[in-house]
Amino acid sequence: MNIGIDKIGFYTPHLYVDMNKLAVARDIEPEKFTVGIGQEKMAIPPITQDPVTLAANAALGILNEADKEKIDFVIFGTESGIDNSKSAGVYVHNLLGLNPHARTVEMKQACYGATAGIQLAKGHIALNPESKVLVIGSDIARYGLNTPGESTQGAGAVAMVISANPRIMVLEEHSAYFTNDIMDFWRPIYSDKAFVDGKFSNEQYIYFFSKVWEQYKEKSGLELKDFEAICYHLPYTKMGLKALRTILDEGTEEDNERLVANYQVSTQYNRNVGNIYTGSLYLSLLSLLELNEGLEAGSRVGLYSYGSGAVGEFFTGILQSDYREHLHINDHKHLFDSRMEVTVPEYEKLFEETLPVDGSTLELDITKDTAAICLSGVEDNKRLYVRK
Repeated sequence: MNIGIDKIGFYTPHLYVDMNKLAVARDIEPEKFTVGIGQEKMAIPPITQDPVTLAANAALGILNEADKEKIDFVIFGTESGIDNSKSAGVYVHNLLGLNPHARTVEMKQACYGATAGIQLAKGHIALNPESKVLVIGSDIARYGLNTPGESTQGAGAVAMVISANPRIMVLEEHSAYFTNDIMDFWRPIYSDKAFVDGKFSNEQYIYFFSKVWEQYKEKSGLELKDFEAICYHLPYTKMGLKALRTILDEGTEEDNERLVANYQVSTQYNRNVGNIYTGSLYLSLLSLLELNEGLEAGSRVGLYSYGSGAVGEFFTGILQSDYREHLHINDHKHLFDSRMEVTVPEYEKLFEETLPVDGSTLELDITKDTAAICLSGVEDNKRLYVRK
């Protein structure tokens, strides 16, 4: 049975800050941000957007009534969970009006959560071929103002419908994975900001890639020449290129040119959004599929997922005939084109706006938020959501 990605959608907040201007404000050479780490714009979530609303908005535009009836499993990958007990997916299930006869869970393993969700979805579809699974990766990356990690923040969500006989990408059988207990990046439950050992994390990202790449080749019998493109989890867009370069000596000059060119295409959305943790790999995939008009059906795309702490996985997919007809290219173009730039002081003010943690009531103004689904306030320690 062929199982894979039948639909894929994306959402990011309507606000962003220009990385050149942020660099100047931080007394840093702009090229350190735009060239050194490869980022142009950073998405800024207003207080009326959180991981739940980002996820729901990402899924809203791709689901029809038939999907809502067939989806019987919602898997929400995030490391920005809003509740230590209730799954963020339950809120999304309600906001989207999905079939009530469904399972709904939240997956957590840093940026790997959505990939775990996809693998779990494959097993569910294998047992229930008529079902569909909604897998979401939604996060808000926060390191703090004037911190080393500030330039790798971002916000957004990617939503995918996993099904039998998918119209976009069939996920192949073989997968390679690796786990090791390390402290390269973490966020204790008492902190709303992450901690990171940047140099160590970069090293481990590449080390994990080498482990799963070698294991995958052994399992599958495939080589570098068999790939049209490889997409990477992108905490910043230069990170994946560092990993890709470690295996280019396994291919011909033609292989190298093809893979590097497709890699650059796969980073364009991420360059203009920033790090969205669990959704970053799939935003990279979406960028490749929507911006490379010459990518042919039958092409094999590699996918490297890395979640700090740490778990890595490498798996692959085959593009299906007429896959571009099932993408939401114009919707995503409009999403990017309609965003508004904020100044650095405005960004700093937005960053410091937080929800109450003492049980007090807060009503939020959602009129300035262009999203269809928003956070409207907090009452009795409950977040209140509105679908306009």
